[in-house]
Amino acid sequence: MWLLGRLAPDHKTIGDFRKNNGLALRKVCARFVELCREMGLLATASVAIDGSKFKAVNNRDKNFTRAKVERRRAQLEESVSRYLSQLDTADRQEPTEALAAKATRLTEKLTKLKEEMGKLAAYEKQMLASPDQQISLTDPDSRSMATSGRGSGVVGYNVQVAVDTEHHLIVTHEVTNSGSDRAQLANMARQAKAALKTETLEAVADRGYFSSLEILACHEAGITVTLPKPQTSGAKSDGRFGKQDFVYLPEEDAYRCPAGEQLPYRFTNEEDGKRIRRYWTTACQKCSLKSQCTTGPERRIPRWEHEHLLEAVQQRLDANAQAMRVRRETVEHPFGTMKARMGATHFLTKTLPKVAAEMALSVLAYNLTRAMNIVGTKPLMAAIAA
Repeated sequence: MWLLGRLAPDHKTIGDFRKNNGLALRKVCARFVELCREMGLLATASVAIDGSKFKAVNNRDKNFTRAKVERRRAQLEESVSRYLSQLDTADRQEPTEALAAKATRLTEKLTKLKEEMGKLAAYEKQMLASPDQQISLTDPDSRSMATSGRGSGVVGYNVQVAVDTEHHLIVTHEVTNSGSDRAQLANMARQAKAALKTETLEAVADRGYFSSLEILACHEAGITVTLPKPQTSGAKSDGRFGKQDFVYLPEEDAYRCPAGEQLPYRFTNEEDGKRIRRYWTTACQKCSLKSQCTTGPERRIPRWEHEHLLEAVQQRLDANAQAMRVRRETVEHPFGTMKARMGATHFLTKTLPKVAAEMALSVLAYNLTRAMNIVGTKPLMAAIAA
């Protein structure tokens, strides 16, 4: 700055640099993670995985889904009906200059509404042709996503991160425009394992990531995951016994029900690409607990061929009561810090590749400040120069 006479690049120069060097920025971000590993800051093969919604450069009104189109059409039709009713009322009254001016205004409004209906029809056609039946006009890659608040949502991106549980450094990240975390667990865990260059990895996540196929993929990749299972049992919500009330007996290959009866194996079928074993007993008809168990002739228990992996996940969670607290304290801090730095608008660039580069820059800045706080500025600069 002194040699340049305090000459500083303006916002356009900085913006263009970020826009034109996305790949290089992502590589620098990944290289800094490697540097942290070489410095011994990522010695613990344990990460917490989470996702958060970041706002895109796309107003809610510029995003259309099937439900939004239907709501907007209903609003426009209600407005047209109201204005036509007002015109009919004006026609039945004695003509005056004020009434003529009002009729002109209403006619102009009806013309605008007709134009809006035409635009909405064009947007609906585009939306229905889209693979996920959703379009965004300003940033075409952004998507409408639900957030934790009831009835709230954001048009943006779902940013996934894997954070080191010891020093809270972001090991890997990815920007997606899928609103669900369900299919992200194995992908993020494998990326973290590759970045840490470790044979095994422990990963903890919240219930939004629970997927039997994802847990199987993690197991096959040498990754041990811990996460709670969402309670989706219809029987449990109706006040009846859930599957967790039935105990599997591996030696007999049978389940024991709350009444003490054994449910032997009956047959195997395939459901949604998974091999499911079915268990039931004929003793249900005479059971005194039948009303608390099932509304059918007998209670049938399904068991996936890799169910033991899901049971092991639950056992790890039961053995480590602090796992979810560690996850929350580890992974939510980086998101809060980065969003505070980004400001209320979050992303400033459009389309997924440019947003990914902008996110890499934010992750790099976060990791730099974390590393400086841990080892100090001079040791970090020495390690970078080495």
